[in-house]
Amino acid sequence: MAKIALTGDRPSGKLHLGHYVGSLLNRVQMQETHRLYIMIADVQALTDNFEHPEKIAESVFELSRDYLAIGIDPAKTTIFIQSQVPELTELMVYYLNFVTLARLERNPTVKTELAQKGLETSVPVGFLCYPVGQAADITAFKAELIPVGEDQLPLIEQSNEIVRRFNHTYNTDLLKEAQPLLSKASRLVGIDGKAKASKSLNNAIFLSDSPEDIRTKVFAMFTDPNHARVSDPGRVEENVVFTYLDAFYPDAEEIAALKAHYQRGGLGDTTIKDLLNTTLQTLLEPIRERRQTFARKALCDILQAGTHVARSAAQQTLEEVRRVMGLRYFD
Repeated sequence: MAKIALTGDRPSGKLHLGHYVGSLLNRVQMQETHRLYIMIADVQALTDNFEHPEKIAESVFELSRDYLAIGIDPAKTTIFIQSQVPELTELMVYYLNFVTLARLERNPTVKTELAQKGLETSVPVGFLCYPVGQAADITAFKAELIPVGEDQLPLIEQSNEIVRRFNHTYNTDLLKEAQPLLSKASRLVGIDGKAKASKSLNNAIFLSDSPEDIRTKVFAMFTDPNHARVSDPGRVEENVVFTYLDAFYPDAEEIAALKAHYQRGGLGDTTIKDLLNTTLQTLLEPIRERRQTFARKALCDILQAGTHVARSAAQQTLEEVRRVMGLRYFD
């Protein structure tokens, strides 16, 4: 039997090239070898967008379009919406008893995100507790592998702590610990070279960007400020154009030769930006075209079918949890 893997995204923005090279390609490959669940985490997204639920609701469909456009096959992968599986919420309520407030406040990922969002002095309880919700998401499907970035490792560890305490309390081995599956690709830097690519920082190239937007963003990329003339030697370290060429250009030897040329002088920024623009246009054009083929009704059907499958699996786990806790009264 194939191992079970769970991954997902918050529907609060569009997917960009950082997602693509960091996790989306892994998911396309994993659906051939694993029982893969992809969760659209709308409940988690509401923890800091609760005043604008309409934004989250519309993003659910845009996110699902991105999944399908990059090659996720709903015949092989279960795509579901978190809020439509209420069993996850009940599991979370039970798990809240197995973690302390102090432990939640110490979670490094949560502390970092609170600082980024300016919520340190007024923390919504829903946001503080979302790692417990993630534990429910993971254990509901008995996921063994969680494809994540390094910044998410504390969340998996917290989930495993809850699993161990639950199993010890009820003398059971019902819940299973999950292992992280780190991407082989490093986190993609933003086009400004100052931080990771993200929607909030407005420094990312999105899978749905138009050809004009892609070209504009490529030619705005940070290179080497001291490379004022074509004849000047240039630095390839921290040069965003070469970082993106390393990630997306198929011929590594050709890029190595271009780097050497750039370093000794005689290669202009316009030339390498033209090459990157062509590379990204070739990559993103079929993805953008496939996005346009999925009508809203088709997306609804796919999400409804996936959510039905996910809910059946979560219901089974919830019944088993109730049984070991002694909460089944009407057998």
